[in-house]
Amino acid sequence: MVGLSVLAAGCGGDSAPTAPAAGATTTPTTFTVALEPANEVPAVTNADASGRGTATIALIVTKDGSGNITSATANFQITVTGFPAGSTVTDAHIHNGGAGSNAGVFVNATLTPGELALTNGGGSVTKNGINVPSARAAAILANPAGHYFNVHTTLNPDGAIRGQLGAGTTSTTDGAAGGGY
Repeated sequence: MVGLSVLAAGCGGDSAPTAPAAGATTTPTTFTVALEPANEVPAVTNADASGRGTATIALIVTKDGSGNITSATANFQITVTGFPAGSTVTDAHIHNGGAGSNAGVFVNATLTPGELALTNGGGSVTKNGINVPSARAAAILANPAGHYFNVHTTLNPDGAIRGQLGAGTTSTTDGAAGGGY
């Protein structure tokens, strides 16, 4: 699965990141998260219980010469399958909460209802260049398992499928400058 797209600040957009200042470094970290209805709190047991998905999130941070994060963006690639025909995805977010707990939206993927079309119960969408506040990017990198990603549907407005960024996910860091998918 190429890409990434799941970190989005509550007021994020699809703007392209700017070039880092002299002496700054840009580093992407990618999380691949398996999304399951049983991970929701409480677990989803209605018609969406057959849904599954994967979110690949690339968090791209720019650090100054002292190693402080000065800016960050996220790219999200979200793929879902197994939902009932006609299901509508209403949103997707990163939340700052551990396994077994619910928490508020931390980074919004900026989906609009119907943008992730579920033709025959499945589909995918990519959202790139979502602005992430520096402090939130630092918190995610410091404790990925303390953050989860979930996808919301009309039937399950509090979340239909979910996975922790750190537990049971794949995380890679590429030390090369740049980033994006």
